[in-house]
Amino acid sequence: MIEELGEKETKIILSQFSCPLNMDVESFLHNSAIEFARQSISATHLVFSSYKNELVIVGYFTLANKNIIVSNNSSISKTQRKRINKFGIYDPDRKGYRISAPLLAQLGKNYSSGYNKLITGDELLLLACKKVSHVQELIGGKIVYLECEDKPSLIDFYASNGFVSFGQRALDRDETEVLSGQYLIQMLKYL
Repeated sequence: MIEELGEKETKIILSQFSCPLNMDVESFLHNSAIEFARQSISATHLVFSSYKNELVIVGYFTLANKNIIVSNNSSISKTQRKRINKFGIYDPDRKGYRISAPLLAQLGKNYSSGYNKLITGDELLLLACKKVSHVQELIGGKIVYLECEDKPSLIDFYASNGFVSFGQRALDRDETEVLSGQYLIQMLKYL
């Protein structure tokens, strides 16, 4: 988008996104997405829909590649543990499997002008997982993971879409200003 429209026009389009339910999601898109893409830290994918003969942003997701540790003590099932063993390297110091996997770093719907009603959270998450599956067809892998606040509604949403909890990560200093709690719940899904 930046190459086609230029950075100034792209920022105008991104500024039309509003997510009052999660200010971190809104702040990332407005303030960090372009720079993270420029530095190849992550890639943000905008989802558009037609509304009154005009294309509008209905949501977005951001993907990055990270390393995770899935501890032997995690509460994942034996079946999932066997799958993880295929993609991870056992780290005896951390007593778990180190896995390089796509991180679903951001996921959010646009609440501006009621555009959130044009797509469900399930549909947006499915688009993100399909993008990860496509990438993994090219480079290998079968696992995607995310980190979310310890809120029952979020955990239930991701669990209903096939994600299982495998750990916690303490918030970084810069995250404490926009996120609640002391840690994020880590969840993964075998695609």
